[in-house]
Amino acid sequence: MGANGIFTAGDEVVLRICRTTAPPEQAIWLAGELLRRGVRVPPAVRDTPFRSGDLAVFAVARIEPVGQVDWHEVGEMIARVHTIEPAVVIGHHPLPWCGSFQWWDFPKLLVEVGELIDGPARRALAAAIERCWPLVEASRAELTVVCHGDVHPGNVLPTAAGMVLLDWDLLCFGPPAWDHAALMTWSDRWGGVPKVYEAFAEGYGRSLRGVPAAEAFAELRLVAATLMRVRAGLTDLAAAAEAGRRLRWWRGDPDAPAWQAQ
Repeated sequence: MGANGIFTAGDEVVLRICRTTAPPEQAIWLAGELLRRGVRVPPAVRDTPFRSGDLAVFAVARIEPVGQVDWHEVGEMIARVHTIEPAVVIGHHPLPWCGSFQWWDFPKLLVEVGELIDGPARRALAAAIERCWPLVEASRAELTVVCHGDVHPGNVLPTAAGMVLLDWDLLCFGPPAWDHAALMTWSDRWGGVPKVYEAFAEGYGRSLRGVPAAEAFAELRLVAATLMRVRAGLTDLAAAAEAGRRLRWWRGDPDAPAWQAQ
């Protein structure tokens, strides 16, 4: 259980239950459009979702994981996603600007949790926001594409047929860097296997390392991940412990441990 509830229903079907923020039929349209374009996602086995109040239940094919994630192939699929014109999606599925999500509202988050963070860490976080945010704003005038929105190992399933991309709840439009940013820090900050981003970038067709806007997105995702853990720690002891680990890195602690995804 998380943002979605996932339940098996026999050997061939999984039921995904979620609270709807838009007509649930839109998610089924999106899955069909992505499959048509060669982007592997779990296919729907029923064209109509079941609705009960603000809950929707989707019946999708049950997919068994096999082997390891091939990040080169993931990069190839994200490159296909980025060829979709935003106009194709608008009208069929919500497509917000990537910087409009609540967890990207840094002034609000700092007001909510700033007093819970020690001075050195708070200053480092504030400096990162001040340094990076102008580059994010400037990226609005650059090329924008349809983005998956949350490309990381938890949202990729290796199968016998190839990689399957999961969790399209953060579909949005923005610069291509938005879908590169999380993986750019995965190996060194999150303790991921080495060269994850390099394999992804090779499959995608280019690396965005050294590109100022991409580096800014990558750093701000770390800021958001830290502030959200601090906020979650108000009611969750495990989240509070993880927030403490992340703040050690912002303080410049040379012995700061790798972060853990929760």
